[in-house]
Amino acid sequence: MKIVLVIDQFDDANNGTTISARRFAMALREHGNEVRVIATGKPADYKYAVRQMRFFPIVEHLITSQGMRLAIPNKHVFEKAAAWADVVHFMMPSPLGISGLKHVEKLGIPHTAAFHCQPENITFTLHMGNSKRVNDFVYNRFRDSFFNRFTHIHCPSNMIADQLRRHGYTAKLHVISNGISPQYQYGKRDKEPWMDGFFNVLMVGRYAGEKRQDVLIDACAKSRYADRIQVILAGKGPLEGKYRRLAKKLPNPIVMEFYEPERLLEILHMADLYVHTSDAEIEAMSCMEAFACGLVPVIANSPRSATPQFALEDQSLFPAGDSDALAARIDWWIEHPEHRAEMEHRYADHAKLYALDRSIELTEDMFRQAIAEQRAAGTPAK
Repeated sequence: MKIVLVIDQFDDANNGTTISARRFAMALREHGNEVRVIATGKPADYKYAVRQMRFFPIVEHLITSQGMRLAIPNKHVFEKAAAWADVVHFMMPSPLGISGLKHVEKLGIPHTAAFHCQPENITFTLHMGNSKRVNDFVYNRFRDSFFNRFTHIHCPSNMIADQLRRHGYTAKLHVISNGISPQYQYGKRDKEPWMDGFFNVLMVGRYAGEKRQDVLIDACAKSRYADRIQVILAGKGPLEGKYRRLAKKLPNPIVMEFYEPERLLEILHMADLYVHTSDAEIEAMSCMEAFACGLVPVIANSPRSATPQFALEDQSLFPAGDSDALAARIDWWIEHPEHRAEMEHRYADHAKLYALDRSIELTEDMFRQAIAEQRAAGTPAK
């Protein structure tokens, strides 16, 4: 198939949606498909480039601090891409996606969507993440302006599919994991000097309100073994300054840095425990990649997060937002190294259920359904 992905940012792998899109595009090609993208950045053989939106400095900083860029819609780009494509897959309900959808509808090109942007990703940035009324408004806005114009939507988890059904989304919902790439597999390597001598507790994710890294910092400060723990927050984001100030109470200096995927993989193979504190999460690829590498996860049990589905026992869960409970869980895993070693292998085996190849096969099937429906509706599909 000839597949066009519509995503505002594709070049810089500094947010979860872009990382998933890049992995997705590569895997689709490996399965014999041709893939092009419509995105900001420099033109390339695989890319229809569009210009980046510019905002007032405060707004610009707010957007880019989340690892995002927004694109200016371009009618001619969509016409060119649609003339080539068998199917157009939209990754975000952004101005680029909303405008592009109008063009592919007019041209009769098969199209599908993915639900990657949870309302809480927006509302927590605006300090309204715990308002059900505000989150419902965003769900409904996404529905009416974008998603209910599709017949097929990719949902990375049952949790988010259930949310869409509750909010009146009418498309067929395909629950398909974003998929774990094959390089993430069980492995241990000797700790580098900066990690040696510590019990290294890792979390990967943007420094953003819904991710709740503050809970991890508080928990490690309360741990009975606080003097042994080194906290590693892999990522970047607008709350970096806040978390560095909060971490001053830790006995050992916190490590906060954004790592490229190859380097992060090395750290995953050296760390001792993975903690995922997020209050809102559509799937949490970072957690999946961690336990695929043999790191036992401790996961916030939040009703707005899909990540608790991965826990294999109660010791891998704690009540969301409860730093005392998290401290107790961390202490338990420190005190039970033999059980942790056993569970590392169980989690790595469990990760095989979410292999990327299987996700690609299911997504290809979704594309074929959309193409067949377009043909049946009387619009020739290529």
